[in-house]
Amino acid sequence: MKEEMNMEKHERKGRVTLILAAASLIAGFGSSFQYGYNVAVINSPAPEMKLFYTQIYENRYGPMSDSLLTLLWSVTVSMYPLGGFFGSLMVAPLVNKFGRKGTLLFNNIFSIVPAIMMGVSEVAGSFEIIIVARILVGICAGLSSNVVPMYLGEIAPKNYRGAIGIVPQLFITIGILVAQVFGIRNILGNKEGWPIMLGLTGIPAAIELLLLPFFPESPRYMLIQKGDEKTARKGLQQLRGWEDVDEELCEMHVEDQSEQAEGRLSLLNLFTFRSLRWQLLSVIFMNMGQQLSGVNAIYYYADSIYSSAGVSEDHVQYVTVGTGAVNVVMTIAAVFIVEKSGRRLLLLIGFGICCASCILLTVALYFQTTLDWMPYVSIVCVIVYVIGHAIGPSPIPNVITTEMFRQSSRPPAFMVGGSVHWLSNFTVGLVFPFLEKGLGPYSFIIFGCICLATLIYIWVVIPETKNKTFLETSKLFAQRNKVEIVLEGEVPEIKETGQEISLNGGKPAQLAAELLHTD
Repeated sequence: MKEEMNMEKHERKGRVTLILAAASLIAGFGSSFQYGYNVAVINSPAPEMKLFYTQIYENRYGPMSDSLLTLLWSVTVSMYPLGGFFGSLMVAPLVNKFGRKGTLLFNNIFSIVPAIMMGVSEVAGSFEIIIVARILVGICAGLSSNVVPMYLGEIAPKNYRGAIGIVPQLFITIGILVAQVFGIRNILGNKEGWPIMLGLTGIPAAIELLLLPFFPESPRYMLIQKGDEKTARKGLQQLRGWEDVDEELCEMHVEDQSEQAEGRLSLLNLFTFRSLRWQLLSVIFMNMGQQLSGVNAIYYYADSIYSSAGVSEDHVQYVTVGTGAVNVVMTIAAVFIVEKSGRRLLLLIGFGICCASCILLTVALYFQTTLDWMPYVSIVCVIVYVIGHAIGPSPIPNVITTEMFRQSSRPPAFMVGGSVHWLSNFTVGLVFPFLEKGLGPYSFIIFGCICLATLIYIWVVIPETKNKTFLETSKLFAQRNKVEIVLEGEVPEIKETGQEISLNGGKPAQLAAELLHTD
């Protein structure tokens, strides 16, 4: 009898069904892929694009100075993260109005339109079109980088939430790799090919626009925010592959009742809500640590490191593609190990590897001209750094953000995290060239210190969220937030007693909601 009960419990454990896998892949390819693709798409064809800028300007106004060309190119590059910031600010209102899936479909406007603009820019003879398109495609990236993890985190069963949650980052790395491959001069990274290369970003969006409508909206959104239990039940049955989804619906109902007892959250009162104080700080610190850890600077510096190690200019592009391939492989590895190792351990290991790599890279760059073998140490440091970032700092913060917040607080939390992410990204892009010029190899010491500070914060503050419901994760932060969470009873029922909100009655305790009172 006991064995039968254990078998039944095992059978009810979430699984990756065909519908869940297909929804994850389509959302990842249609949205996250574009984020990565547009990060790297203008790197390889930059010389040809700058030549185009110069020709257009000189045809209109006469000779163009180097400083003006540098300014125009800097604006072109920086409009992407700036657009990402604006996209992040749109997350909460859009996902609450249109839903998670609905927002992803709406977001394709910000991909298809700029893809057409960039594709015809050469024919139109306008570099201004490219700059405007970069803002629009940045908005697309800002939305997708937050909404895809939110959507996948809500449709995944809790025992696969970590693995499914890394899928967006996997497609970001694949997007970077594909852009690097297309950017090889013999393929599209040339005078004739670069407009096609820029315009290709619209193809994944078109595929997502055609296929994603056939998949369920987030059941949590339909039940908790729209009050449509029938649609939520049907979506869960499709995603889980079985009819009996009462236990998961019950957990959603309890979360809904708990949130009603506390009051629905907006962005403005999110910062003052005691039970979410440390979760919000953690989102800010993780996203700052992720972007200020030097990952973009490493990529920026990689070509010069490879050149100094004796790699010929023609072959540097292939080595860069190899680095992108390592990034993809290690992100795939993270998908398979995150449910065994947990989120916290991967973050600690990842930031630890990045910190050590930055310090060693500083030493290697300093001695690069005096020791013949030191440039090869630099190459190893770059590759090891990429490995460390790929297994922890890159994919895990969005997974934990999904798990730390409940339904109504999740959109504004992603909005805050996304804004910090893109502002930090923009800051690194803006500041690093000056750091490199002023500090040289010592600039990586700063990144190493940021990695170390983030590691210490994670060690002290962030708990393991693996295999926890969203309510159970809230309980993990209770003591630090100076609130008390009581899980009791069988049937979910919320009533107020003085300053406390208490939950009584039945279903297992793990399905009960959060109870708060001031210390």
